[in-house]
Amino acid sequence: MAGMILFSMSRRTRAGTTTLLNKAGSRGGQPDEARTEHLEFPDNRLLIDLCGGFDSHLSRIEATLGIHVMRRGNSLVLHGPREEVGIAAETLGRLYERLEEGRPVGENEVEAALRLATGPGAMRFHEVDFDRTAAGGGAGAGNGPVELRTRRKVIEPRTPAQKDYITKLLTHELVFGLGPAGTGKTYLAVAAAVALFNEGRVDRIILSRPAVEAGERLGFLPGDMKEKVDPYMQPLYDALHDFIPARQLGRLMEEKRIEIAPLAFMRGRTLADAFVVLDEAQNATAMQMKMFLTRLGRGARMAITGDPSQIDLPRGVASGLVAAERILKGVEGVAFSRFSGEDVVRHPLVARIIDAWERDAAARRSAAARHAEAVPAAAQDASTGSSETGEAGDG
Repeated sequence: MAGMILFSMSRRTRAGTTTLLNKAGSRGGQPDEARTEHLEFPDNRLLIDLCGGFDSHLSRIEATLGIHVMRRGNSLVLHGPREEVGIAAETLGRLYERLEEGRPVGENEVEAALRLATGPGAMRFHEVDFDRTAAGGGAGAGNGPVELRTRRKVIEPRTPAQKDYITKLLTHELVFGLGPAGTGKTYLAVAAAVALFNEGRVDRIILSRPAVEAGERLGFLPGDMKEKVDPYMQPLYDALHDFIPARQLGRLMEEKRIEIAPLAFMRGRTLADAFVVLDEAQNATAMQMKMFLTRLGRGARMAITGDPSQIDLPRGVASGLVAAERILKGVEGVAFSRFSGEDVVRHPLVARIIDAWERDAAARRSAAARHAEAVPAAAQDASTGSSETGEAGDG
């Protein structure tokens, strides 16, 4: 079966795009049935950018989806399993739309498009509800992609989990982002804070972290309190510099419209009309977490991020993040977004490291469970044997 799709250079309406992608991603027929699709692109210059240097973008799509992509003049021919060809057509169509809009398409964008189309919980483009909130276009700014607009860059989700997380950050007053390092939890939370601040939907940004981690203590560091604390806060400074020009950031911090402070400094405050981010929340105690959550004032939003598998608190001290996840599940206005190793957007090796660590942890838990089951059984057998020996002696 062969099909022909012509991608118009003029910017299409969302309805037209949806119809086009429905045609490309039709799921009728047998899943393994071979399919050939012809895609024509009227602007050859945009097609060059779409394919990438030495057709590297096409090679990435081929390797991920297990299909063949051939370039012929101003057209691409896709051949392979029906479902995968449909996904490839959708992905190429969406990437070409980005180019039509004057937005770049590089390796990161191709990788993000493939993750969104093939990752766990992925939705095909024609299944997406485009009537949603997107910071930068105002509340309810439908017809646009899920994105966060700041002065320096536009941030788009690169995995289905990131898309879910951004949507919740823009629609809920309290959001927990849980998962391993490298998944963008803190980065996206700070981006959402900056985007809403630029729109005037919050008046302040407050970023916080527990100041003591991994067994280290502030008293052993040189300098005054600010000099002791700043190294722990550096990841938050780095994120802000990505979104706000340095001179403007300096002025906003002088005016206290943007604050970066240790968690301990939050006690006694009421944080109204602010976007508040608590990072590394797994290292907050249960009492600190309760204290922080009750700082929420009118017109404020909170994002709390952390990795429950990397708790650095002393042995026997319960993590406030774990407690909050248990206690606040199902509470109205509170949302949880969970990330896994598949959502890591740093170096691909990071994802493999996290997966290996998770497999080892699972194996250890399984071994511990088997040991826990074996000990009572062994004790019972020993008790039964002792009883039988005693009865024989009495005889």
